[in-house]
Amino acid sequence: MKRFAGKVALVTGGNAGIGKATALAFAREGAKVVIAARRKPLGEETVRTILEEGGEAVFIRTDVSVPAEVEGLIRKAVERYGRLDLAFNNAGVAGPMNRLAKQTLETWDLVINTNLKGVWLCMKYEIAQMLQQGGGVIVNTASTAGISGSPGAAIYSASKHGVLGLTKSAAADYATRNIRINAVCPGPILTPMLEEGFAQRPPMRDAYLATIPMGRFGTPEEIAGAVLWLCSDEASFMTGYSVTIGGGQTITP
Repeated sequence: MKRFAGKVALVTGGNAGIGKATALAFAREGAKVVIAARRKPLGEETVRTILEEGGEAVFIRTDVSVPAEVEGLIRKAVERYGRLDLAFNNAGVAGPMNRLAKQTLETWDLVINTNLKGVWLCMKYEIAQMLQQGGGVIVNTASTAGISGSPGAAIYSASKHGVLGLTKSAAADYATRNIRINAVCPGPILTPMLEEGFAQRPPMRDAYLATIPMGRFGTPEEIAGAVLWLCSDEASFMTGYSVTIGGGQTITP
């Protein structure tokens, strides 16, 4: 029996990188998958891959920073599949790298609205649906930058610290309502977003690699594995926690 047979899983940012890997993993474990993202062609490509593998999925174009779009996402997902059991709130942006005093209001609004406000909005509407049906599981994407600071990424780091605060508080709010809420904190994972950063600032690759005791970057599939475990019954006594997957990155200061 597949772990998530009969379950409905939502993945925001499910069109690339960690989100895509997690959407594929949910589908391979039997879940019906709702993929939400802004870039329609990539989202539909992920859906095609799932269908070709014999799974079931739908793409719903969504900007997670817009309340009406998030509300519509949850409504359409439930109209399509009848319920929402699992949610991976993964949509995020890095924003331009720069020292704090050189950052702009535009970057602040982009990063905070997507990474923090977006997670809050998703949880707001996901939890409302889960309360109606008797429970569910939510996993949010934070970062090792949400545990410690990251030079040149103050705004991104602030957004991910905020995600951990939201995760802990929401978990406490709904611990007695059969809704578990946890987070994953990926370290440097080879995704299109990270590769784009390396292309803009080539020295970043070696600098990032030097912070990882295991001496390599992670893969999206390694994060997907942790997300699925947190959503499974094997993690049934976990809520309000974060799982760090960073090759030992946070072991030393």
